[in-house]
Amino acid sequence: PADIRDAAQTRIRSPPAPITDVARLCVCDLLVAQCDVNCCCDPDCSAEDFSLFTSCSVPVVTGDSQLCSQKAAVYSLDVEANPPERIFKLIDQVNPSIFCIHATNYKQALYLKSPEIPTPENFDQLLDKFGGATFSAEPDSWNLETDAQNPPDANETSRYEYGAPVQTEDAFLRLPSPVVSSWCSDANPAGFLVNQATKCIRSVSVEKCDSIQALSMLFYINSSILAVKSVFQVNITVQSIVVQSLNGMRTLLSSSDVLRLPMVLDGLCINAVLGVNYHITHTDTGEIIEAAAAFVLGAISKEALSIEQSFEISFTQENTQPVPLSGNPGYVVGLPVRAGFQPQGYPFPAAFLFAALALSSNKHSQLTILHSTSTQDCLAAQGARAPVLFGYNMISGCKLRITAAMKCQPLAQTLLDVLKGQSFPEYVASFGNSQAQDVLDWVPITQLLISEQMISHTLQSSCQIPVSLGIEVKWTKYGSLVNPQARIVNVTATITTTTLKQLPSGRERIIPITSSVVFTDISSPAEPSYKAWPTIDIKLPFDFFYPFV
Repeated sequence: PADIRDAAQTRIRSPPAPITDVARLCVCDLLVAQCDVNCCCDPDCSAEDFSLFTSCSVPVVTGDSQLCSQKAAVYSLDVEANPPERIFKLIDQVNPSIFCIHATNYKQALYLKSPEIPTPENFDQLLDKFGGATFSAEPDSWNLETDAQNPPDANETSRYEYGAPVQTEDAFLRLPSPVVSSWCSDANPAGFLVNQATKCIRSVSVEKCDSIQALSMLFYINSSILAVKSVFQVNITVQSIVVQSLNGMRTLLSSSDVLRLPMVLDGLCINAVLGVNYHITHTDTGEIIEAAAAFVLGAISKEALSIEQSFEISFTQENTQPVPLSGNPGYVVGLPVRAGFQPQGYPFPAAFLFAALALSSNKHSQLTILHSTSTQDCLAAQGARAPVLFGYNMISGCKLRITAAMKCQPLAQTLLDVLKGQSFPEYVASFGNSQAQDVLDWVPITQLLISEQMISHTLQSSCQIPVSLGIEVKWTKYGSLVNPQARIVNVTATITTTTLKQLPSGRERIIPITSSVVFTDISSPAEPSYKAWPTIDIKLPFDFFYPFV
């Protein structure tokens, strides 16, 4: 009947009754019949005790984190009240993950139930129930409106894991992004250790810009981040504010202490958020210790119906320097080849030396070659370097004017510095996201030395000077044929020297100095899915096909 069908559909759509009463959970209640300091959920604490608290050690209490929707108990202190008071709120928290549990409606899965031991009395009954090829639970055990007792405490303090949504005191850290269309959706959570960069379109109205939350700085910093799940809070600080004019010119403000809220001025909406860049600092155990946001604010004309916003988030471990990546995992064509060198003087075994792998002296930790200048003077070009870009064959050079007054050894060392740079790296990252602690992800650079013929045969003494540096990078396609990743497997740096004899007084000679990089794909061709016909390597008689040709 229709009335029974409608009632059943309503029952299915309605959320299940909560199994855990989060208002009764309190993980910081450690003392029996005594008030725990700063434990805002302790039922033994009175209003006088709350007035002496400095903060809530557990600001948010939830049940099973795998549920799609659940209640969350939020505790805070109203320090402006006299005396300070505890504030308790019960809110609905939505799990941003698409893989979540809608209802814990199977009672038997909530508890450890002792298996029923077969006896002569119940053997036939158990055989009928479990003796077939398949069996299922009783129909009444799948009741959505279950009133099961509270299971053991599921609210356990844990560190963040890779990809887990970064939680805030009320929900999760939002990183707006386009979902189905190009329009911004604020329901995209920021994943821990997942660097993201998004752009999306947001509809605006200049007359109502001061009431659009997504245009205000407060929308992105008003919620504190939980340092670890359900415990401690980290406030989001404003790192910098850049103001962009209507013509695109950007100006960095000297002070970022004052919040600039959107407002209508002379028909323009000023201080509207055009971009947000989050930077999260964490420990090696998965605890967030610092959060900062850099804003780009701009003006919106009254003719504009929409704007493009950009959002980015990056993560850095404490006491480490952020290293730009060139792919994830394989190299991306056009991005710099990452390189480094092995520090000297470490009293550790070689296996541990890579854990402290130091990157090359240039600030971007890249493999570099000589950068050509307009003057083409090698002595003036010393220090000018260009990054080696993956997949791009490159050649550069300069001209060296040699006179009789030049000394051989200083000249050779100067040319070597021009070709290799002040600190030539010893290793190259095999992948675009290789980390220093991953020993097998770094490829040593093989350095070769080749001598050429003499340039001059006129004078008595001679010396060897380097005239070219050739770098060959061999790479291969790694992984699936559908989405292969570029991986560097070998790097060879070849220094070519030539013998230069002493010039007579007053004589000069110009020698070209060159640097080059060549990328070679050594990937094996994909094997066909079928087997080729077998061949027989024999010689047939000359009249085998007679009388046919």
